[in-house]
Amino acid sequence: MDIADLNDQALTRDSLYGTQAETTYAGITSFMRRRYSRDLRGVDLVVSGVPFDTATTNRPGARFGPRGIRAASAGIAWERHWPWAFDPFEHLAVIDYGDCAFDHGTPQSVPESIETHARRILDAGCAMLTLGGDHFISYPLLKAHHRRHGPLALIHFDAHSDTWPDEEGQRIDHGTMFWHAAREGLVDPARSVQIGLRTTNDDHQGFQVLDARQVHRLGCEAIAAAIRERVGDHPVYLTFDIDCLDPAFAPGTGTPVCGGLSTTQALEILGSLRGINLVGMDLVEVAPAYDHAEITSLAGATLAMEMLCLYAARHKVDV
Repeated sequence: MDIADLNDQALTRDSLYGTQAETTYAGITSFMRRRYSRDLRGVDLVVSGVPFDTATTNRPGARFGPRGIRAASAGIAWERHWPWAFDPFEHLAVIDYGDCAFDHGTPQSVPESIETHARRILDAGCAMLTLGGDHFISYPLLKAHHRRHGPLALIHFDAHSDTWPDEEGQRIDHGTMFWHAAREGLVDPARSVQIGLRTTNDDHQGFQVLDARQVHRLGCEAIAAAIRERVGDHPVYLTFDIDCLDPAFAPGTGTPVCGGLSTTQALEILGSLRGINLVGMDLVEVAPAYDHAEITSLAGATLAMEMLCLYAARHKVDV
């Protein structure tokens, strides 16, 4: 192979499968060097971004999250994701679809644009790993996944419950979308669990809460066991707000809260969920403008890869 063909695999890759090293500090920044493509034929899983952050209640900037996560992922794309014993890209045909398009000048149209974007991908038989963007994007994504899979079990990593009461109708807020999702039957609270919470909301809307202090006190193995018991074999949507991590591990986010999980704890819990019936996932609230040395973007890319391995382990690899 000519050396000229060993870089910019986002464009030059012949196969959707496999991992091949290229210069980590150069080249086109697709997620994990996967091919940029809008062709969904033969694709198992689509990575796409939703660069939307106008539902943010504190610091904006998560619109730059998809770009930041992609850029950071280049540094870990050269080898099999550790500590998994298989390379998910040997088993899954994965593309980077680029970003969801919407008109920022008509904000009320954005939720429908996100849902339409997701439906197009899901209707082609592909699974989705979505990079945010603020956490509101999970709401239209859940609508699209519910249409395909029915009521979902939700595994939700976050500092915030995002179930604060809201008005019925068209408000766009990244702190209320799971209140709406529960009331509309998109998710089943009796099969859903929230991990890492450390802000006050006395009404849990029926969700099981494993707050940050419980994670620190009980340990990752016990928390993972509780999550697995809660969701069973029900179709699972997994959403990870990067502010679930303590600001020491994820300073680049819009609403940081002290006392959170370490990156190690989050990875250990996720890795221990192998075998859950994962059908969709997102990683949200990375805001690179507040980051230092790409700490948050790298955490986001690594956690997203952990989710991708979880999906492969259930759907493409014998557990």
